[in-house]
Amino acid sequence: MKTYPFTIQDKKLVEEAKMIIKEHYEYDKHHVGAALRTKSGEVISAIHLEAYIGRISVCAEAIAIGSALSQGKKELHTIVAVRHPYSDEENRELSIVSPCGMYRELIYDYTPDCYVILEANQEIIKTKISELLPLKYVRG
Repeated sequence: MKTYPFTIQDKKLVEEAKMIIKEHYEYDKHHVGAALRTKSGEVISAIHLEAYIGRISVCAEAIAIGSALSQGKKELHTIVAVRHPYSDEENRELSIVSPCGMYRELIYDYTPDCYVILEANQEIIKTKISELLPLKYVRG
């Protein structure tokens, strides 16, 4: 997987994702926060929506993308998601999480050249969504 330099702007994006979920964490409701940066440098953050019927839960990445698009910000640059530990977990550290397959598809659909910040082997890295989803589903 090709990686790209992790910048000061990227570090600030991670901090924004951490801040939004620290501020809004609620057991069984919100445990993931996401932040995205547009190509113009604007930052939009969101939390995920948990539902008792799992299939209607919505990940933080989707809410952040939807918020950006609703504000007319179509040129997304970088996205990151951060998970808050549940109250019964020993490790109390927030951790960067990789988008699941469904949201990899969504990110790619809206911004095929978007960067994604991940944690791999206890190292923060940045790669393109196309690296995480090399054989994207296409119709026809």
